[in-house]
Order: sequence, then structure tokens, then C-alpha cells
Amino acid sequence: MPPMREPVPAISVVVPVYDEEDNVGPLAEEIRAALAPLGRPWELIYVDDGSTDRTAEACAAVPQVRLVRHAHNRGQSAATLSGIRAARGTTIVTLDGDRQNDPAAIPALLQALDNHDAACGIRTPRQDSRWRRFGSRLAYRVRNALLRDGIVDIGCSLRAFPREVGLWLPPFDGLHRLMPALWVFMGLRVAQLPVPHRPRAAGRSKYGNLRRGARGLFDLVGLCWLKRRLLAPPVLLPPQPPPAG
Repeated sequence: MPPMREPVPAISVVVPVYDEEDNVGPLAEEIRAALAPLGRPWELIYVDDGSTDRTAEACAAVPQVRLVRHAHNRGQSAATLSGIRAARGTTIVTLDGDRQNDPAAIPALLQALDNHDAACGIRTPRQDSRWRRFGSRLAYRVRNALLRDGIVDIGCSLRAFPREVGLWLPPFDGLHRLMPALWVFMGLRVAQLPVPHRPRAAGRSKYGNLRRGARGLFDLVGLCWLKRRLLAPPVLLPPQPPPAG
């Protein structure tokens, strides 16, 4: 009897991780608990972005995890793109590896895709420092005044979207933050749902307001240009029947 093949996953959960050895195991269990009741085949892809600790070993120790590794740290955007390209599912779910995103919100995001082209979370309530929340509010006001994208929480990495939508995005550093704005520019219908946000349980944050603010201003200039130049996904017409006779 030939060996049974694993079902092709319908959902690919992509989690970029960098120096998160204490978080990958517990996070995988939470993702499994959130997706099991759906009854749909899924896969979990950890993208180790050149970690300097034992993150890769911790990922490999988790059953049924597909591990993608970068030889060097390339940033969260590159890790997210590597995960999307490695995914086999038709639907992608992304979230951070620090366990501040609650996987219990994934089913609601997937359900939103019934009536929308993509879905993203709004962290409610934010469990970050006042300084970091202030930086996020300021960035939102400046970005929305210039771009009018309407995305409330562009920094929330908990998102769901068809894989083909992810592959259509232009690859650049900063994509992981700006993905929802690009979807709006592409004319896609983007659902925004409140999702739980949690304090970091282990590890340390890799970002600060000053660094994020400087990069955000640079990205804003690029987005203003890209908004005018970005091509929307083409609408393909059905093939024409061959001429009679």
C-alpha cells in the first residue's frame, strides 16, 4: 500500500522569529488550539531570521513545524516574504513571534475573508508602554493625513489574506508594516477587527520609537510615491471559445 499523503494545507500560518527561543513552543500550542476546531488542514511556518540564540533548535523541536532559516538577519519584512513564498496554503495568516498577538483571534480574521479581500487586526487594548502607544498614535495621524488609507493599526502583524495577494506585493524593507496600506492602494476590501493584545511574556522588544519614527518618515515619502504608481491586481477575463468551424 502506498504511503498516505498529507493533505494540502488550506491555511499557512507564517511567524517570523528572531531570538525568540522561549516563545516558539508556547506560541505553536496556542496556534494549534485556535485552528483545530476549524476542521481545515493547516501548516505552521516559522521563519528564523538569523537568530543568535537557540530559536532554530526550539522551532525544530515543535511537531509539524516547517522551519525556514535565514543565514543572516535580514529583518521582519524579508522573513515575512520568505514565509509567504514557502507557504502551500491558499490563505496566509501572519503574526508576530513574541506572543503579544493572540492566536485566538485567527478564526475571526479568516471568517472576515468571506466578504473581504484581506483582514487585519486592531490591537485592543494595547499592552505597550505609554511612550510606544504615543508614537503609534502620532504615526497614524501623520500617515492618515497624507495617505488617507484609513488603516487604524498598521503595526498589528495579525493578518489574514490570500497567498496570491501576498505574492503580488512589491518586496521592500518595511513591507511587513505597510502591507495593509498597500492593499488599500490596490483597491482591495480590507476588514479591520479588534483583536486582543498581550504583554510580552519572554524575550525583549527589537524596536524603539526613535528608530521606528525615523524609518516611518522615510517610508512615508516612499508610500506617497508608491500610491500614485502601484498597479492593482489585474482582473482577468474568461478565455474566449475557439471560433466555430
